[in-house]
Amino acid sequence: MAKKFPIYPKHPERICWGCDKYCSADDLQCGNGCERIQHPRELDGDEWYKKGDWSNLLTKEQLADLGLLSATMQKEQTKEGTKPHIRLAVKQAG
Repeated sequence: MAKKFPIYPKHPERICWGCDKYCSADDLQCGNGCERIQHPRELDGDEWYKKGDWSNLLTKEQLADLGLLSATMQKEQTKEGTKPHIRLAVKQAG
C-alpha cells in the first residue's frame, strides 16, 4: 500500500516527492532523473491542494478533511457497498 501523501510537510525541501520512496534530496534512489521533485507546497504555497485535481494523490479521507469532496461524493462514501448510478438518455428508435 502506498504511503499517505503529506499535505503540510515540515521540511519539503529535504525530500524528493517523485515516488513512494520519498528519498532524501542528496540520495535519490528511484532513477526518475538527477533532480529532486518538489512538493506542490513549494510550488503553489500552503493552499496548493486547492489548485488542480489531486484526487489521484490524496486519499478520499484527506480530500474530505480538506473540504474538497463534492456533496455527492461524501454521500457516496457513507453508503458502503453502493455504486453511483448514472442515468443516460435513451434514444428512441423511429
